[in-house]
Amino acid sequence: MSLRTGRRTLSALAALAAGLTLSSAPVAASASASASGHREEARPAGASVTGKAGFVLTYHQDDDVRSFTFDAHAAPYTRPLPGIPTGLPTDARGSVTVSHYSAEKDITYTAEGRVDCLVTGVRTATLTAVITEVSPGGPPTLGKRLGFSVYDGGKDKGRSKDRVGFSWNGVNLLPTADDSPPEDAPVGTCMAPAPYAPVTKGGYTVRHAELPPPPPAR
Repeated sequence: MSLRTGRRTLSALAALAAGLTLSSAPVAASASASASGHREEARPAGASVTGKAGFVLTYHQDDDVRSFTFDAHAAPYTRPLPGIPTGLPTDARGSVTVSHYSAEKDITYTAEGRVDCLVTGVRTATLTAVITEVSPGGPPTLGKRLGFSVYDGGKDKGRSKDRVGFSWNGVNLLPTADDSPPEDAPVGTCMAPAPYAPVTKGGYTVRHAELPPPPPAR
């Protein structure tokens, strides 16, 4: 082999190696992107209810201002119960804020709650929260579980189509056998009436997700 021929051979091999290096880079990037995309698909979005809105009671007209703020997210099988060590598919986390301005007393009462249950349908949701804080003079709901329901009417054009419901104020009463007045009935997890109160300001977003199966037994 002549010196000139050897140089041409080395140049060709160098060019081939460079070509292989360049062509392999996009393949690696594509594989990485594919793997990344697969990981994202493996984490489906869970159910949630978010937003803040004021509403009116059609059966009780007054000048009070009422609003709920929801930041509730599904967390299936994260709250073990006696006899149910895996928890429930409706387990959830997040917070609820209740605000009620009394026009008669010119004062706003607030309450904060810890979400413990959430279940959704298409544009609808029910959730419950255990009240952890009540402002001075507020209702005696500390430590109690309250129920809420939401209807997401979609993107609002003008007046909101959203609605909300809740488990007190005469909606969830426990009648008695004697002549004594009925009291508010206890609220179980995810229990709430239909969303009966029209939203007048703000709105809610319901993200629906099917209830997942239980985790595999260990």
